[in-house]
Amino acid sequence: MFSEQNVRRTGILLICGLIVSTLIFGSNVVAGNGQDRPRSTQTPTPTPAPAAPAATPTPTPQTPRPSGTDRIAPTLGEPPPPPRLKPTPTPTPPPEIDPGDRITIDADLVQLHVRVIDRNNRPINNVTQNEFHVFEDGVPQKIESFTREDVPISYGLAVDTSGSLRSQLQSVIDAGKSIINSNKPGDETFLVRFISSDKIETVQDFTSNKELLMDGLDSFYVEGGQTAIIDAVYLSAEHVSEYRKGDEGDRRRRALIVITDGEDRNSFYKQEQLFARLREEDVQIFVIGFVNELDKEAGLIRKSPREKAVNLIKKLASETGGRAFFPDSIAELPQIANEIIRDLRTQYVIAYNPTNKTPDGTFRAIKVTVDQPSDSSEKRIALTRTGRLARKEGQTAPRPPAVRMPGTSTPNKKP
Repeated sequence: MFSEQNVRRTGILLICGLIVSTLIFGSNVVAGNGQDRPRSTQTPTPTPAPAAPAATPTPTPQTPRPSGTDRIAPTLGEPPPPPRLKPTPTPTPPPEIDPGDRITIDADLVQLHVRVIDRNNRPINNVTQNEFHVFEDGVPQKIESFTREDVPISYGLAVDTSGSLRSQLQSVIDAGKSIINSNKPGDETFLVRFISSDKIETVQDFTSNKELLMDGLDSFYVEGGQTAIIDAVYLSAEHVSEYRKGDEGDRRRRALIVITDGEDRNSFYKQEQLFARLREEDVQIFVIGFVNELDKEAGLIRKSPREKAVNLIKKLASETGGRAFFPDSIAELPQIANEIIRDLRTQYVIAYNPTNKTPDGTFRAIKVTVDQPSDSSEKRIALTRTGRLARKEGQTAPRPPAVRMPGTSTPNKKP
């Protein structure tokens, strides 16, 4: 028989078990209800955006006017290069040739421009063809053509604008204007200012427009640099020589007038290269040399700057049949300008067919003599270039860099 105490203990245990069972069963029911509920797989429906209004044409923005620093719109491409002054050559009248005629041009003819003077350097204008005699390497040559007529002149005016000519520049400009004012119809001139090798600039290319040439001279100014006379003459003479060279029946007289102190300080070309080039060109060179300010003193192993300048200037003139002037003052420039004008106008043009046609690239010495009058009233002296350089077979003449044109910034490049 169970005691009363055991009965109570048993009842208490039953009540506790019932409570625990109820708690466990209730939590399972709650958990099961949560797990048994199916998960929603529906994604939230986005809120629709309000309908866009009907498209209206977008106005094309106007292109603003470009300022001085604006670039042209990309659709138009890069800006054009700076304009260059391109002179219009004087038209050459068509030759009077019948359509059925056959024209033969002898490319072997050598053309000479000859001045005849007396001992006082005065021109003599009454010499006939039969009184001229041409020799090449001492061998007499037959004169194929002869004329005394006034032909158009193409010439360049190259001015040294380095600091050494500072005090003479205005007088030089005035002298240049006197020469240009003497131009006749058909004459054409180009202007060059030069200092160092990278500052040899065509201020005005060939033109017959005197107003443009005067404006070009007025734009000259002095600038510092190591004077490169040889380079300036090399490039300028080449430019004169090549101008309108291919024109049919070309009979133009070509010349270069150089105004400088004559002291070459930093040229790329050597004198030998310059004179070899000049022998290939029929360009007379007239030089006005202001050499009085140069040092007369010579060193133990060098000539004086003045002596070197005088020798260079004289050789430029004598080798090309031109003339050298050494003024003592700027007051002599007007008279010198008149003498250059006279020398350019009073010349004979002689052409001969050389007997030696060997294409060996050698130098051929040329000499022109003129008969003396029977009464010995005056001494006649014929002046022309001293020779020519025969072209080698298949050889083309070397092309130096072109003279820089207005508006360009790239200097002449040396080969």
